[in-house]
Amino acid sequence: MTEVAGAITGAAQTTRDASCVVVEVVRDWNEACARFGNEMARGRITPFQHRHWLDAWYGNAASPRSDEPLIVVVTDRHRAIVAILPLAIRRERGLRIVEFAGSADYNAPIMGAAPGAHPIDSGAFWSALRGALSRLPEGCDLVRFGKMPRTITGIANPLAALPGTEPSALTGHVLEIGDDYDAYRYSREKTVRKELERSWRVFSKNDGAQFRRITELQPALNVFTALEAQQSARMHELGKDYSLDDEACSDFHRDLIARGLADGYAVVTALTCGDQIVATLLGLRVKSSYLMLRISNVGQAWANCSPGRLIIERSMAALHADGVRSFDFSVGTYDYKRRFGVQDVPLVDFTAALSWRGRAFLGARKLARSIRGIAGSIRRRRG
Repeated sequence: MTEVAGAITGAAQTTRDASCVVVEVVRDWNEACARFGNEMARGRITPFQHRHWLDAWYGNAASPRSDEPLIVVVTDRHRAIVAILPLAIRRERGLRIVEFAGSADYNAPIMGAAPGAHPIDSGAFWSALRGALSRLPEGCDLVRFGKMPRTITGIANPLAALPGTEPSALTGHVLEIGDDYDAYRYSREKTVRKELERSWRVFSKNDGAQFRRITELQPALNVFTALEAQQSARMHELGKDYSLDDEACSDFHRDLIARGLADGYAVVTALTCGDQIVATLLGLRVKSSYLMLRISNVGQAWANCSPGRLIIERSMAALHADGVRSFDFSVGTYDYKRRFGVQDVPLVDFTAALSWRGRAFLGARKLARSIRGIAGSIRRRRG
């Protein structure tokens, strides 16, 4: 049971759990950064909890105008930061729903770097968090935490261990490579390795053909413009819904590149031939880990050299030489990821009701699932 330990203001609310876990709610991202920026920088994160990503999201139109920032800071009895949760409240179907901010492929708390902050009791963590959210002056109906990894750089994610978590529909894909990149290359099936070698020979025979890592801002933004156009053309050619080419999403990624290019967080690579941009890859790097975020290629005209797979392999080789050892292909199951040798990273979802509205919503959802299950069973028997 939690009790209010500090006055509720327009910016922050503090609650204390019986286990001495203290939760503070901050309603302004800039205030949270001013107070806890050092802890965020030292904390254990996925690339999607990096300060650059969250700065761009909270401060950009990619954050829906109806979303309200909600940053939750959890400390232990010694006032050491256990975790910082970058959240937002979203209005949906008349409900106030708390979710992780950032529209990320991986959602997780920023886990504190203090030696005494781990391990943490998941039950106490959730009890304190739930109490704080339940006491928000404007109320909260539902908590919906999706696509959560079970661990964050080796530390257990306390939210992923809660009773009631379910396997996510999406799975991460990570490739760990030791210090010898050639040993990795030769560990691949011979047909895969030979095809990549052939693709590079075919591509590099063209005058002016080269692999480039772009480190200056304006050229990087020019490459991103090509990435947007190539991705959009490909998705529309396949007749698929495509939401990444709207203005807000474009502004978000451009902001992200502008913030993160100089310090190496945002990594832009490309295959070019003269003035033509043949393939592009936008990734995120945190220390020795790299995540592939968006990829594109010019299409059929260069299909003979498999530019999509080639830009991945060239980028991996260059980044490995620069100290990267973990390559994250992110969510989405595609055959090309298997060819590179990725391992699946299970993700989990957690949903909990905090009000009668939330309970009614979850009850209706459970009923709908049951009806669909019964209908499917009937169809299978008749089939």
